[in-house]
Amino acid sequence: MKTLYWIFPTGLLLLAASLMLYAAKTDGMNILTGKQAFSNTASLKPGLAHKITAQDLPKPGDTPSGRSGGAGPRPADAMPQAPAGFKVGMYVSDGLNVPRQMRTAPNGDIFLADTGAGVVKVFRGVTAGGKPEQSSDFAKLSAAFGINFYPPGPNPQWVYVTNTSTLVRFPYKNGDLKAAGPAETLISDIPAGGGHSTRDIVFSKDGKSLFLAVGSASNNSDNQAEFHRANILEYTPDGKFVGIYASGIRNPVGLAINPETGELWTSINERDTYGDNLVPDYVTHVERGGFYGWPWFYIGGNYDPAHEGKHPELRSKVIVPDVLVQPHSASLGMVFYDGKQFPKEYSGDAFAAEHGSWNHAAGSGHEVIRIPLEKGKASGVYQDFLTGFSTNGVVWGRPVGITVAGDGSLLVTDDGAKVIWRVSYSGK
Repeated sequence: MKTLYWIFPTGLLLLAASLMLYAAKTDGMNILTGKQAFSNTASLKPGLAHKITAQDLPKPGDTPSGRSGGAGPRPADAMPQAPAGFKVGMYVSDGLNVPRQMRTAPNGDIFLADTGAGVVKVFRGVTAGGKPEQSSDFAKLSAAFGINFYPPGPNPQWVYVTNTSTLVRFPYKNGDLKAAGPAETLISDIPAGGGHSTRDIVFSKDGKSLFLAVGSASNNSDNQAEFHRANILEYTPDGKFVGIYASGIRNPVGLAINPETGELWTSINERDTYGDNLVPDYVTHVERGGFYGWPWFYIGGNYDPAHEGKHPELRSKVIVPDVLVQPHSASLGMVFYDGKQFPKEYSGDAFAAEHGSWNHAAGSGHEVIRIPLEKGKASGVYQDFLTGFSTNGVVWGRPVGITVAGDGSLLVTDDGAKVIWRVSYSGK
């Protein structure tokens, strides 16, 4: 009994320490909940946090379905804003057409899909002024978007690249600034046509599976054009189709593997036209065989008004995502922070780029959000991290891709301002 006497309080102490560690991620945050959790672009402030739940959602039509104003050029002195202690600069300020997805190679090089130019670019290093030390055009692929390296680990042999309908790979070894050989086509029949052209890719932690995101062709149709759409598809690394990994995900633009849990995560755009505050976009881990509702349901068993009464057998199977984001934010690229530059409390957290959408009267999104994670798990809270992409009500910036540079800074592509932003930590 004496041994048990010591084990019991020690266990309690460990549990208390664990709870304190979990609380530390959001402790002291100004977290808006309920109706106050909803936002618009003008209300975003670095450090402000939100927690939207399924119970907070208005009914379709309770808020008007608005249309925001158009975008404009970036004023010469306009810069995004980050929390205290962080510094924002331009990593790449010119020469980009439509900069979109980014990935960091194992050796620290930054690979960028300049979708408008149909070029995959490489940027190496960071000068004292926060610029690349070297840059190069790695390879060409019309409308390039998704990029990843295979096999996972420190010595990849291939760079995989997608556009809307095709996946190719280029021979590669660490340090290559240009592809070592021509493209090898692995998949040539990715579902295409209609809307949603992005096709992100990521490999499972063990390298056995290739996950490919295919957004829907429409807002909320269930016709034949949606075959193998609104899905995350699974392939072998050689391009052989395995099956549908998860379904009902309207537009899973960004994919990432949680390095702590090995889980597949996605950052998605939900449907439009049901109100400024409906339907939430989201960032979530993805379960194998999971069904996330589209097009018949949203955020659990809520029926889409266009499909009332359809597929009642699926209603109880709809998974509620981990983190609900302000509707029409247009959540795109995401990454897990594995750098050492940011304060310790940022370690393992997720970041996602909110591109912004047309379907909100005052505009929503146009920011980068931080998702605090504890042991790889989310609590539903997200925090405004990088904001200020509009001036006097005119939007000029639209974040897309996001990656962690070798020095631990955060890089963000912006296809509105046509630059790559660099967020570094300089201390308080």
